[in-house]
Order: sequence, then structure tokens, then C-alpha cells
Amino acid sequence: MSLDAHVMLTLGSLDLDVELTVAGAETVAILGPNGAGKTTLLRALAGLLPLDAGHVNLDGVILDDADAVNVVPERRSVGVVFQDYLLFPHLSALDNVAFGLRSRGVGRREARRLAATALEHVGIAAANSVKPNQLSGGQRQAVAFARALVTKPRLLLLDEPLAALDQRARGAVRRDLRTQLQDHTGARVLVTHDPLDAAALADRLVIVEHGRVMQSGTFAEVSARPSSEYVAELVGVNLLRGTACNGRLDLESGGQLIATTPATGTALAIVHPRSVALHRELPGGSPRNVAMGHVVGIEALGDRVRVRVDGPVPLVAEITPAALLDLRLELGSQVWTAVKASEITVFPA
Repeated sequence: MSLDAHVMLTLGSLDLDVELTVAGAETVAILGPNGAGKTTLLRALAGLLPLDAGHVNLDGVILDDADAVNVVPERRSVGVVFQDYLLFPHLSALDNVAFGLRSRGVGRREARRLAATALEHVGIAAANSVKPNQLSGGQRQAVAFARALVTKPRLLLLDEPLAALDQRARGAVRRDLRTQLQDHTGARVLVTHDPLDAAALADRLVIVEHGRVMQSGTFAEVSARPSSEYVAELVGVNLLRGTACNGRLDLESGGQLIATTPATGTALAIVHPRSVALHRELPGGSPRNVAMGHVVGIEALGDRVRVRVDGPVPLVAEITPAALLDLRLELGSQVWTAVKASEITVFPA
């Protein structure tokens, strides 16, 4: 199952011209500043906005070619999870999920049976008879996800699915959502503002600015060579994978990190480059995480300089141009990195 789309349309002051391909069983995250056209792109893929030019091709079937073909939303094999979920307040969780099936002609009894199975799959079978205003934010998100999946769409679209949740709830819901996305065999497109959501949920990132694709690639690829100040600020974080136990993260690269956030098993660590201090000699003081490496990249970004250090704990640091001169750093220089444990966020992968 795959998506091949070229979405061209004008909406108010937005001139959108985006080419997008998504392979089967791949999750692509669309990121960009407000007004970049992310949600407009999703609405066009869903058939809620017509194209001025271009095409939407899903598994070899033309859904829109801006001319002779424009398949209406209800006849597209597309599931959508909206940012505010758009659950019907007067219907139970079960009937919310069954609604999509009923609108496609499935009988009431069969629709409710399939809806119950879908709610069980996302882990909230006990909430079948409960209405949305009695559910937690995470449960509402799960109902919206089950409603989108129950019709077995070939394309799943998610518009900021975690934005309505508070920070305490997002971690657990993010883990559940990652599992559910991996279980879905169709193409998946996720719009988000949060680089952590993108890193945890997506296989590939597509950065959209001013209605155009500015950059695409894996999180590591985009982070390594940000194409704009926006991208550097958004995804210019260090993302390290390893195995966590008792506050320690043994990295796949061979190094080790100590963090204050608990996690167990396979985990990811986020370290902001501005939290990474650089030293030419082994530093003293209180940092729990000190490692030696070599400079493999130096890149100026406005009033900051990004220094990429390779070693057992590969990190990117952001320092001032004056600090770069003081440290006398150049490609190949030996350097020590230091990060406080409190500056590292660890979460289950």
C-alpha cells in the first residue's frame, strides 16, 4: 500500500505545492511552522479540499487529478484522526467507532461488533458505553484512533493526535500510538509540531515551510544537516538510542548516559545541543555525563555554531562563535563533552 501525491492548491494567502510519497507500512511526519500548509495538505489528501492541480494516487488508484477525477471523502479508503478528535458527544464510544462503518453501509449489529473489537484493540473495551465527555484525553484519542482504523483504510491521516493531551498523559499515549501505528499495514501521514512525537512515531520526516517541502529524511539525517533556522530549532536535538535500567542508558554507540528520568528497556534519550558543554581538557565539577570524542563537523547557524562530536556518546553542541575561537576547535580536534543528568530526557522507544 503506498501513496503518491502532488498537492497544488491556493487557500487564502497559502500557495501549497507539495510532493509526497509514502510507502506501505511507513509513517511520515509532516512538520512545519504555523501556516506552512500541513493541515491543508492532510485535508486535500482526505478529499476535504479540491486540488487546483496535481494528483493523489493511492495504491495505483487515482483519487484526485484536479480534472476528471475527484473521489468524494466517504469513498476514499482514508481514515482521519482530527486534532480535536471530533467525537459525537451524544454517542457512546462504541457508537462513535461504529459510525464510520454504518456510513459505509455496514449493518448495525455487525458495525457494533467490529467497533467493540477495535476498542479492545486500543485497550479501552471497558469504555464501550461511555460518552466522550466522561472519558480522559487519552481515552478520547484512542476512540478517535479506533474509529479511523475500524474501516481498514489504506491511508491513515493524523492531525496533531497528541496535542490535546497534557504532558503527563502524552508519554503513555505516545507509546500506545506507536504500537498501533506499527500494527497498521497501510501508509500513515502524521502532522505534528513536536519533534519528540516525530522522533518516536515516524520513520521519516518531511519539513514544509511556506507551502513547499524544504527538507526530508530520517530524524538523524534532518538533524545532521538542518536546511533552515526553523529546522535547526525544531529537530536540532540529540536523539540517542539504548537500553535503560535504573537511571542508566547504555547506548547502541557504546557509551553510557546517566539521567534523572526513569525508564526500563529499549529507550531514547533527548539532549538539547545547548545543554552540551565542550572542554579541551577533562572537566571537573558536577556533570554526571562526560565523554571524549573528536570534532567531525562545524556549522554556523546565525548567532550560534553547531559542533558535531563523534565518539562513544555522539553529540551535537551549540556554542557561540566566541567559544569556538576560545576552544580553538577545528575538524579532528579532540574534545570532551559534558551534560548534566537533569538535562537529559529518557522515554521508552
